[in-house]
Formats: sequence, structure tokens, C-alpha cells
Amino acid sequence: TSDLNEELGQVEYVFTDKTGTLTENEMQFRECSINGVKYQEINGKLVPEGMTEDFSDGSLPHLSGDEELFLKAVSLCHTVQISYDQTDGPGNSFRPANGISSQMEYYASSPDEKALVEATKRMGVTFTGSKGAIMEINIFGKSEKYKLLHVLEFDANRRRMSVILQSPSGEKVLFTKGAESSILPNTTGGEIHKTRLHVDEFALKGLRTLVVACRRFSAEEYKVAASRLQEARTALQQREESLAEVFSFIERDLQLLGATGVEDRLQEKVQETIEALRLAGIKVWVLTGDKHETAISVSLSCGHFHRTMNILELIQQKSDNECAEQLRRLARRIKEDHVIQHGLVVDGASLSLALREHERLFMEVCRNCSAVLCCRMAPLQKAKVVRLLKTSPEKPITLAIGDGANDVSMIQEAHVGIGIMGKEGRQAVRNSDYAIARFKFLSKLLLVHGHFYYIRIATLVQYFFYKNVCFITPQFLYQFFCLFSQQTLYDSVYLTLYNICFTSLPILVYSLFEQLVHPHVLQSKPALYRDISKNSLLSFKTFLYWTFLGFSHAFVFFFGSYVLMGEDTSLMGNGQMFGNWTFGTLVFTVMVITVTLKLALETHFWTWVNHFVTWGSIVFYFIFSLFYGGIIWPFLHTQDMYFVFVQLLSSGSAWFAIIIIVISCLFPDVIKKIFYRQVQPTNTQKAQLTEMYQGISCMDSVCCFSDGETACAAVGRVVDQVMGRCDPSCVSRSWSDVEPFYSNDRSILTLSPVEAAQC
Repeated sequence: TSDLNEELGQVEYVFTDKTGTLTENEMQFRECSINGVKYQEINGKLVPEGMTEDFSDGSLPHLSGDEELFLKAVSLCHTVQISYDQTDGPGNSFRPANGISSQMEYYASSPDEKALVEATKRMGVTFTGSKGAIMEINIFGKSEKYKLLHVLEFDANRRRMSVILQSPSGEKVLFTKGAESSILPNTTGGEIHKTRLHVDEFALKGLRTLVVACRRFSAEEYKVAASRLQEARTALQQREESLAEVFSFIERDLQLLGATGVEDRLQEKVQETIEALRLAGIKVWVLTGDKHETAISVSLSCGHFHRTMNILELIQQKSDNECAEQLRRLARRIKEDHVIQHGLVVDGASLSLALREHERLFMEVCRNCSAVLCCRMAPLQKAKVVRLLKTSPEKPITLAIGDGANDVSMIQEAHVGIGIMGKEGRQAVRNSDYAIARFKFLSKLLLVHGHFYYIRIATLVQYFFYKNVCFITPQFLYQFFCLFSQQTLYDSVYLTLYNICFTSLPILVYSLFEQLVHPHVLQSKPALYRDISKNSLLSFKTFLYWTFLGFSHAFVFFFGSYVLMGEDTSLMGNGQMFGNWTFGTLVFTVMVITVTLKLALETHFWTWVNHFVTWGSIVFYFIFSLFYGGIIWPFLHTQDMYFVFVQLLSSGSAWFAIIIIVISCLFPDVIKKIFYRQVQPTNTQKAQLTEMYQGISCMDSVCCFSDGETACAAVGRVVDQVMGRCDPSCVSRSWSDVEPFYSNDRSILTLSPVEAAQC
């Protein structure tokens, strides 16, 4: 949308995915549970908890039947592809010692699958590749081939994927893996209770959990399953519903094998970024598909939840009435605890109930919570949550950030969509408004770029209203003095060039380069973001102020010139009086100078470009007027402006009028700015004073090279010295060693902290 940039400065809610957004999406296998016994990997060996590996005799490790079946299930239930080095291939990919080729590399659509297959490879059960429908695994040098009969693809509703294989003995077997909430209800055998406890324990450690199960088919059962599956895949109508029904029919009566726990570490500076957003008044919601124990653990570690925060839970609700009663209890609890910060945890099932009939009550609870965590979320549920906040009565600006295809609906629903270029493809990036490489760059995008975009657009819009009110109002007032004869106050050339040439470049450069506060200060003081929140710079009150300023200045332009050129007043050396066009030119001259200097008063970040267009616009107006009125143009029908501007400048009274009128217009505005800065300064104005004392306010060119030297540094130093702002020798801008320059960050605002001495 056209207002996308300034929306970065008005964000109130950030909705973020967890995996790949807050975390690295680089999985590492840590623990597993097999038949109710916990195991961990030690030096590539699967060792029960509490034991240490001991193969001092050099013999190969031995796997029990349950352990081998579990590792087979993990190494076969996936969609992993293999890449071999040019010197290797499937034919020579085994080494005599352990049957594993070190040149073999796995590629998977999911990092979880890759981590699990690599873990089984280290433990002796190696997936060596697929040839057509044949999947081959190697168990300590012994090869086994399985025929792949069917793949039951993963989807967000089932939260599991399965494969149906024919073993070397001819037996038909189904291996399935997925979330414990989708598999455990369908299991009829195995150590269900112990495995559930182990899964909860893994989740409390912040590990991502998957449950593995199997089902053996008799010949008749497989025939029925294959027939129904083929019928559903070839259905011409309602194919997805038919497949979902058949998948549920096949994935039942499962035998539980165990569970896995893989670790996904946090990205760099995630905690600092979330804390900065919180200080900026932005509420962060984490929307994830993980188990709620895992999600809570990660939220605590990344700073989304504080240890001192009161965690409220809306989970495992079975009915509408139960959900409504729990919401009422939470609302009462929040009202009773006025001081404590609250965090809310919601799971997908309870969220569906809450959004069905209790949206208002749910929103009341969420608005009073500092942080909200939604777990076991389907992609469409993420979009529903964003839409719920987006369409609430307050109409807050929302931002969604994610890295995978499952985040696309959420990204598209929010006002501002951010895609992270992670390891799950580029779907999120292609469907987003902005793309960043890491979550930590979100703070710079909002606190710096969002701040700059908003103040530039806000001033641009209101300044255009102001300068055109100044432009049109004298023409309106003039009609009362010319008997409404349609006589124009300004020459047609001035009417045309006012918005095209004389006043266009200063506001254009302002809207490109203005910085109220240095980027480093904005990042180090996130609370400054609150000064521009709630559309404070484009409020009705601010708009009325600019409009009133335009009318008051226009009245001063017109009547100031009128008083000067009253009846029987000779202003020229030969005793002649100024005429109609001279009067209009005087008003226009005062107007061009005043509106340009008004923008100069609003400018805080002066570059050589600002100086050039601000003073250059005034100089250009004078040069153009002298040139336009000093020549008889043969293609013009009339020569009304011939020698008018020269006569105007030849009068000392006219020069005196120009100076007096400009000062009369701008002096009250200067007094107002000084008064408010002294009596009621905003946090932004206080930060500007801090900058001045630290020497950060020195002018610097906007065209920077990677080493921090400016393309026009010499011009900048000269202008600084002329204006007496500071001594350039006292200030140096350099790139920090702590935060290096990233080659993929092309913005001129990605400057590192300024190393500046006192000016």
C-alpha cells in the first residue's frame, strides 16, 4: 500500500513465528525415548540414561530389537534426498569399518528430518538412498531394502506424516511420526504413559519433540487400505476431504515406538530485540506449532516471558462453556493483580473455541497481557489471530514476521509483512513487504527506519497543505480588492512554477534524508518510538496547527505588503508607485522565502544536499525572476512582467518589507519551539540535546562508503565550519568492530555507533 513505509513507525503488535524466526532452524539431536526408556547420544552411540558407553573390546555396539525398530522407523519415515561427492556414489558409498560414507550429504525440506536421519546414521542405521520405489538402509554394514508403497504426506491439520513399506520379509508396515497430540490418541500399544512423560520432559528443556509409531498390516487390511487410498487419490471431487478421511482410517491402531528430542538454538540478539520492542511499547505475540511446554521454555529463554511474569494458561479446553469460564477466571485474576505483569499461553484447540463465540472476552484478556504465546497453531489459525487484532475497535497496526510457507497467510494478513530468508525456502520472502536476514534486524527496521519514514511522511503531507494554503489564500483575499474581476495576483509563470520548481526540492530532500535523532540513539533508546505512536504527528490537532499557520502566514504576506503599498505611497526613486504586478511579485517573493525557511526550521539533519536545495531554491527564484523579467520574450502575448522584478529590488523599502514580513511570520514559531523545548520537552527533544552534548549532531554526508568516509566529506566539513555547529576534528564516524558492516544491508541508515568526542 502507499502508506506501507510510515506504518513501520506505527506498529503496536508484532506476531512472530518461533522456528527459523526466533531460532536458527539448525536442529541437533539430543535425546530420545524408546519403549519407555530414555536414551541419549554419546560419541555417536545410543546409550540409556544414567549409563556411559563402554566398548573397550573394540566390538561393534549392539542394538536391541526395540532400539533397532525405532531407528529403522526414523531412518525410513521421511522425504530426505541424498547428494554424493563426485568421487563417491551409491555403488561405493560404504566403508568397511562402519558402512558409512563420509562423502554422503542429506537434503531435506524440514531440518528436523535431516537432523534425525543424520543421528541414526551416527548410531549405525544409515539411510543410503532411494532407487525408484526402493529405500535402502545399512545396519552396521548389513544392507536392507524396503519397497516404498505409499507416502501419506504431512499436512498442518494432521500434524504427522507416514510411509507404508514392504519389508525384506514381505510384511507390510506403516511408520508414522508427528506431534504427540496427533499420534498418541491413535495408539493402542506401547509405553504410552512413560513416553508422554518423557515428551513433556523434553519440551520443558526446550527441545522439539516428535513421536514415532508403527502399524503392521495383514494382507487383507493392506488390500482394503490400498484400495481406499487409490480411490481417494483419483477422486474428481472433494479429493482433499477424501484423502484426510482415508489417512485417518490408515493411521489408527498404532504401536508406539518412542519419541525424539532435537534442539534448535536461539538466534543471536533475539532477547535484546524483544526487550527493545517491549520498551518501545510494542506487544509481541509468538505463534508456533510446537508443544506448549517447548514453546514456554523457548519464550522464557528468549525473554518473551520473564521469570517474574505471572503465566496464565488457556489450554486443553474441551467445550465452549469451559473455555468461557476459564476466560472469566483469567480476566478476574488480571484485575486483582494490578502490579504483576501477565503472560498468556493459548493452544490451538482452545483458541478455536475462544474465537468461535467469545472473541470480546478473549481480546479483553489478551490486551491486559504483556506477552501472548499461542502454541499448536495451524497456519490458518495464525492468520485468524492477526485478523482478530487487526479488526478490533482500536484498529492497531500489526506486523507479522516468519520464515516459512506456513507463515505466508499470517504475513499477508498483517498490515506489514516481514519475511526472513531462512532455511525453509523463499515463500515467506516472496509474499512479504520487506525481507531481512535475521530477527535482530527487526529492531533497526522499526525503531530507526520506521521512525524516519513516519516523521518524513508526516511532515511532507502537512507541509504540502501549509505551503499551498499560503499560496492560494492571498489570491483569494486579492479578489476583495479588485472587485472580483478575476484578475490574478500572481503572474501565470509564477502560478505554474511555485509547486514545480520554487518549493519542491527542499521538501523532497527533507522527505529523503531527515533524521530527528541519530540512528544509534534511536536503537539505544527504544522508548523514543512511543513519541510517534498513535499517529501523534498526523493527529487532527497537529493538522489544524499547520493549517492555521498557513492562513496566518498568508494574511501576513498579503496585508503586510498591502500596508507597505497603501494609497499615495511612493516607493520608487522617481516618485512612481508600485503597480499591480509589482504588488503580486512582492507577495510571491515573501511567500517563497518564508515557506522555504519554515522547512529549514523543521530540518534537524543538515547535509550538503539540504543546504544546496534550501538556499539554492531561494537563489534560483531570484535569478529566474531577474532573467524572466529582464528580457522581452517574443513568444509571449503580453510583457506585463518586464522589468517588474528589477524595479522591486531597486527599492530599499521593498527589501525592508521582505525582511520584516519574513521575520514576523517565523518569529512566533521560533518562540513556540523554544518555549515547548524548555517547558515541556518530549523524549525525542531530550535525546536531541543528548546528541548535541555528545557531539553526534555534526553534519555528515549521506553518501557513505563501507569504511565510513564520505564521498563529499570536504564539502561537509566546510559547511559545518561556516555554520559553527562543531569542530569536525572532534568527531569521527566509523564502523564498529562489534557490529560489522553487512554486505547485504544497502541502507544508508545502517551506520554503526558513532565514536564521537565532546564538541
